[in-house]
Amino acid sequence: MSKILVATEKPFAPAAVKGIKEILEKEGYSVVLLEKYTEKKQLLEAVADVEAIIIRSDKIDKEVFDAAKKLKIVVRAGAGYDNVDLDEATKHNVCVMNTPGQNSNAVAELVMGMLVYMNRVRFSGKSGKELKGKTLGIVAFGNVGQNVARIAKGFGMEISAYDAFPNKAKFEEYGVKYVACEKELFANNQIISLHAPATPETIKSINYDLVMSMPKNGIIVNSARKEIIDEEGLLRAMKEREDLTYITDIMPTNNDEMVAALGDRYFSTPKKMGAQTGEANANAGLAAARQIVGFLKNGEERFRVNK
Repeated sequence: MSKILVATEKPFAPAAVKGIKEILEKEGYSVVLLEKYTEKKQLLEAVADVEAIIIRSDKIDKEVFDAAKKLKIVVRAGAGYDNVDLDEATKHNVCVMNTPGQNSNAVAELVMGMLVYMNRVRFSGKSGKELKGKTLGIVAFGNVGQNVARIAKGFGMEISAYDAFPNKAKFEEYGVKYVACEKELFANNQIISLHAPATPETIKSINYDLVMSMPKNGIIVNSARKEIIDEEGLLRAMKEREDLTYITDIMPTNNDEMVAALGDRYFSTPKKMGAQTGEANANAGLAAARQIVGFLKNGEERFRVNK
């Protein structure tokens, strides 16, 4: 009987685990759980005889692929997959997939919640600002960006977006203005919401010049990846511009320095919270299980992310 490993340092909700097991066991697979593990050695031992792995933020690198002699597929339950070494996966003839769209609404709701929280001065009782009528620029108009646009329209915001690989039909569907230049997006929007993946092109792309180009009282909210921020450049800009605010769901490396220098103009969640809802937790896990079944039984590769 083929073994499927669910390796989650941060486990799925019990209901999600139950659903994953039901999907896989119905198809004749044996499910092995490795939850809340504390040492990489535990992961290396667990992968020795499995054909598939479902992970969340767990790192799957060369050492793991070397140890997993029977491995055919890794599915990252979520959109981002930079915790998997894609080159090594390809060298080991392993398919890697993600589950795009399953966490999108959860992340989008968090973005809007953080914006409300900071615009209302952290619910401190002080006079704040409304989102209605404000201009919102979205960087990367994929699943999360589209959900942010959908919710922001309910607040009465004016929305535009930039995407390196734009799907013009999606811009039209959501009634969002397409902006061809990222610098133009920053210069013409009071609020910027970041949803770009960490790639060689995007790493540290949100830099001093972009931040400084924002209108007065500009706000940047990051629910994507820490790596896309030039943290030194951001901090420098915010020290020079005391009207700017930075909100993030990914704690920066220089968090303590930002707290000390920026005070109430800066907020970071203590841990990445975007996908931390029961609904998203279940959606991504169940999607991962179905994709494994489709791949192992029928060779389906729709969400493959490596070559």
